[in-house]
Amino acid sequence: MVYLISFVNCNRPKMKRDILSVADLSAGEVEKLVGSALRLKHSKTPKVLRDKIFALIFEKPSLRTRASFEVAIRQMGGQCFYLSPEEVGLGKREPVADVARVLSRYVHGIIARTFSHHTLEILSRYATVSVINALSDHEHPCQALGDLLTVKEKKGALKGLTLAFVGDGNNVAHSLLLACALSGVNFRIASPPGYEVREGVLKVARNFATDSRTDILLTTEPEEAVKGADVVYTDVWTSMGQESEADKRRKDFARYQVNEKLLSLAKPDAIVMHPMPAHHGEEVATGILDSPRSVVFDQAENRLHIQKALLVHLFGRR
Repeated sequence: MVYLISFVNCNRPKMKRDILSVADLSAGEVEKLVGSALRLKHSKTPKVLRDKIFALIFEKPSLRTRASFEVAIRQMGGQCFYLSPEEVGLGKREPVADVARVLSRYVHGIIARTFSHHTLEILSRYATVSVINALSDHEHPCQALGDLLTVKEKKGALKGLTLAFVGDGNNVAHSLLLACALSGVNFRIASPPGYEVREGVLKVARNFATDSRTDILLTTEPEEAVKGADVVYTDVWTSMGQESEADKRRKDFARYQVNEKLLSLAKPDAIVMHPMPAHHGEEVATGILDSPRSVVFDQAENRLHIQKALLVHLFGRR
């Protein structure tokens, strides 16, 4: 007698939802996530992830992202395991599509930190479980959402504020631009010529800004961006994977350092933000991140709370 057995992926959600970009969320969802994170930060953590297992696939080193996701999952009753580049070799040891289909048979969600955003898109296309972008070369949505939480916490509101980003139009800048446009925060960015945010991201953000009635300013002048700002934000000049460009970038960004002179142009109660790791004395003057106006360690902590809110949003029991 021959038995025919049908294997069905019991982990597959009824409606799979991926978060690869801030743009995958609506304005209402962003507001809901920030509010939920604030409540979670000041209340007992609900065990909504019982019996759920997550895979963390990281091609890049990580402190805040990995630690905050692992702690969030465990505090909510779930389990997770970390897969290093050597263990998986996305696109090298085996095709990304195969990794996605295999892991979908084992876990309830995939949290991936990749060099290329295209790798995330392939994971998303072939995985039958939800995929969360934990950083790519194109975006860092969890960082930007956590940043909104920090601004809301420090300023009491988001709509009508002005955030000035000084530096490279990188993945963090992309996600912040989208997040600000969705939530009603005016966004200004000062970058050297050739380091602007990508045109495709800007187009989407402008559409969001029309709905939220917010302003977006791109300039090459740091002083123009920072003048009267509520939040002054900067990031490293050379991201992971760009090490060969480090010397050139230091020259190109030399006048884009966030220092006391530049900060004097912002509002007197302006806060300073940085996603970290930071190069003290480079993109930010030595001592600035240790000053009373700096909120970088609150900002780092809030990654935990916003990611809890995101996990509840995607995986929590209804």
